[in-house]
Amino acid sequence: MTLQTQAYPTPTVTQAKIGVKAPSFNLPSTKNMETLEENVALEDYAGKWLLFFFWPYDFTYVCPTEIIAFSDHAEAFRELDCEIVGASVDSVYTHRAWIQTPRDQSGIGSIQYPIASDFTKEVASAYGILDEASGAAHRGLFIIDPDGILRYQVVTDMNVGRSVEETLRILQALQAGGLCPANWKPGEKLLG
Repeated sequence: MTLQTQAYPTPTVTQAKIGVKAPSFNLPSTKNMETLEENVALEDYAGKWLLFFFWPYDFTYVCPTEIIAFSDHAEAFRELDCEIVGASVDSVYTHRAWIQTPRDQSGIGSIQYPIASDFTKEVASAYGILDEASGAAHRGLFIIDPDGILRYQVVTDMNVGRSVEETLRILQALQAGGLCPANWKPGEKLLG
């Protein structure tokens, strides 16, 4: 096995902001588990919604609960024309090892979307979630529309997992095309 060196392009904006183009990324991923030579890039998802989320580190406690939960709901996101990409600052080799480790041995097993490696931490920095003290990414979750515009972001403490159901609700609200009141659910009346 040869160690892969990957050039990372500098993100197009210095900080992610709602309502403008999301910072670009082109990262090594687990799309091809054998070679680990297939990157994921923001541009790959043009014309689709994208759920892009980060966790601090592989082989930890809260992270696998989120990754598995999003994987278990991947088809529900695809039915809404939304793809999922997960990422952390770990290497793509660590990602592969984690996927290949059974769940009952602290692994995540097979999942339904690619995991990207932001080993240089440039993308976590561009998305405003890099914790400079630890070098880890905070739990950042971003919904990017088919035009590449950042429409939603939430960042939580490293100890608090995110809700898949709430993320699905937010995606549906963004797609509803109107003003959604608090606690809005699909099928309910919009405000305008």
